[in-house]
Amino acid sequence: MNTDHILKAFDADLEKIQALLLRMGGLVEKALQDAMTALDKGDLDLAAKVIADDKAIDALEERIRQDVERVIALRAPTASDLRTVLSVLTMASTLERCGDYARNVAKRIHVLEEFRYASSLNSTVKRMAGTVASMLADALDSYVSGDVAKAQEVIAQDLEVDQLYNSMFRELLTHMMEDPRTIAPAMHLHFIAKNIERVGDHATNLSEQAIYLVTGTLPSDDRPKQDVTSVNLSGLRDDLRDG
Repeated sequence: MNTDHILKAFDADLEKIQALLLRMGGLVEKALQDAMTALDKGDLDLAAKVIADDKAIDALEERIRQDVERVIALRAPTASDLRTVLSVLTMASTLERCGDYARNVAKRIHVLEEFRYASSLNSTVKRMAGTVASMLADALDSYVSGDVAKAQEVIAQDLEVDQLYNSMFRELLTHMMEDPRTIAPAMHLHFIAKNIERVGDHATNLSEQAIYLVTGTLPSDDRPKQDVTSVNLSGLRDDLRDG
């Protein structure tokens, strides 16, 4: 048995799968960027394109899954090789979810024209999206380069996203309490913000996989979370009932 040949074949297979993963990551980054551009400009055509293009992201995730299954069946990787293959599979699934969140943002854009006066809210959404897009790009970079420090920086940034999300949510509550006419568009804007926040969560998951690939150990699940919206929603329900 030619061991060198087997190793080279495995390396070639792995490179192809990783190339697909990075292509998928690029599509997800573009989907998020285009969704935010469509939101900022009220561009319904671009929003529709984001929705339609999500099929390409889904197709890549499925192709990666099939290729990983084939590699495991044919090559029977062990130790660090198996860790690499499994990390790719996990990251592809995570990226597919990020693509779904970008699509969800695009789906809400057509109902938000009446809420465009709230410039401070739009500014917060854009800041959140900018931070999350940077996290996503850095998470993929940390995977490619094996940069554990960069991956850890991405994880730390999730706290900033949570804080922005909470600040925006409190402002949305104020708008809804002061003017009931804003409730419907405010809830749509909240849905958009929540989807962006979830992309941030998934960017941290990608970074954890990058760390796992290098160290063989996932970071402990003790990163601080600052999402307090469940408490605030409970308070809103009480206020509406009492009123």
